[in-house]
Amino acid sequence: MNRLVLVGGGSSSGKSYITSEVMKRLGEEDIVRLTMDDYYKDQSDISLEDRYKVNYDHPKAFDWPLMRKQLKDLKDGKPVQKPVYDFVTLTRSEKVETIEPKKVILVEGIMALVDKEIRKLGDIKVFITASAERRFLRRLIRDKRDRGRTFDNIVSQYFNTVQPMYGEVVEPSSIYADFIINNDGVKNIAVDILTVLLKEEIESSGHSYSPKAMEEEFDEISLAEAFAK
Repeated sequence: MNRLVLVGGGSSSGKSYITSEVMKRLGEEDIVRLTMDDYYKDQSDISLEDRYKVNYDHPKAFDWPLMRKQLKDLKDGKPVQKPVYDFVTLTRSEKVETIEPKKVILVEGIMALVDKEIRKLGDIKVFITASAERRFLRRLIRDKRDRGRTFDNIVSQYFNTVQPMYGEVVEPSSIYADFIINNDGVKNIAVDILTVLLKEEIESSGHSYSPKAMEEEFDEISLAEAFAK
């Protein structure tokens, strides 16, 4: 069965950069990469003005049913028609992308470790960390250069939704990570670490195993036996 690798972390912690660099090293023959940003809900039924008011750092902004189904299909060896999100219009574009399953399905996004059902599908769970200051500066540069947003809009969004949701939702999901990788130093080894992890997953993709999920470790029966008189 194909391996599903989940890479979570705060906005601008470096998830896209790191996973892209890993793909360059290992090639695309055995790995396919998806970004959870493409699974933002379709908002073509509301005005652009109202789209700017949406909290895109809240779990409610994502289309979880579609994401769960497509990740399960990929893991089971079935191709999917993935939506493509447009950050200029703040809704899905009319394009779709055909994703063919490969030995490793690499999924990165701020909510990669948040949803319980998706965590159950994941074989390896990684969380990328970086300081709030570095994440803010990276986001400021990216949104101004690549998404054409104003300085006021970027700052307002970061402090009103991005950082609060990081503390409330994203950072707490790091407890589910198998590996926490720092992407804050001058000498960055995050790419090296993830490259090694994915290489091992490719090599072991033909073998089946069922590691116990964290949620299953302390089930009611085990606890009842432990505290029984």
